[in-house]
Amino acid sequence: MGILNVTPDSFFDGGRHSGKDAALKQAEKMLSEGAVILDIGGASSRPGAAEVSEQEELERVIPVIEVIKSHFSEAVISVDTWRASVAKAAVETGASVVNDISGGQFDERMFETVAALGTPYIVMHMQGTPATMQQNPHYDDVVTEVLDFFIRKIEKLRALGVKDIVLDPGFGFGKTVEHNYQLLKNFHVFGNVTGKPVLAGISRKSMICKVLKVNPEHALNGTTALHMVALQQGAKILRVHDVREAVEVIKLWETFENV
Repeated sequence: MGILNVTPDSFFDGGRHSGKDAALKQAEKMLSEGAVILDIGGASSRPGAAEVSEQEELERVIPVIEVIKSHFSEAVISVDTWRASVAKAAVETGASVVNDISGGQFDERMFETVAALGTPYIVMHMQGTPATMQQNPHYDDVVTEVLDFFIRKIEKLRALGVKDIVLDPGFGFGKTVEHNYQLLKNFHVFGNVTGKPVLAGISRKSMICKVLKVNPEHALNGTTALHMVALQQGAKILRVHDVREAVEVIKLWETFENV
């Protein structure tokens, strides 16, 4: 899954792909490098990020989905949003997956909307909100609490008829560095217990930068290392900024697994 942020303030690529032309060029690059899904987001969820209005999010996301689908009709697009209205508009424009960082917590209409749309739904765990999530996050047992969260959400989604559910533990979303590594070390638990595919969103995040004492620009090597760990722990989707490098990791892992 290639990350395509059409925002001015995302933590790594803010502003680089804003506008239809820049977004289309990046989409073409990621697809040519082997991306299976393009994840388009119009509101930054970095720590401390300010909330973007619904109208502004729509104005960022919808034209980009339109232009990508007009050039790459077979591209699988997911919309990265917590708003049910944006999810609906995006799917009607050509997106086919909804990726919700709030796991339905920020918009009570989201689950019913996804059920009506009939799309796969990525449910992510977050403690707090982007504005507050890194202000002293606390868990008694982060793995158990995130798993319990997923079990509750799956039950609600199933009751509404949503069948295609992907889980995202939400690395960096209301977690300390230690919490993140505990989740990664036990990543296999989420898929094994629920039977659902699990997504790893590790790319260039602070769990790498803080350990290696680098900024996101210099976190690709660390990202690659942790992608291999995530695959070994059962990750089915890697959500990445750098598609070519992630595809290479997958190929090497598949070769290792098939010996």
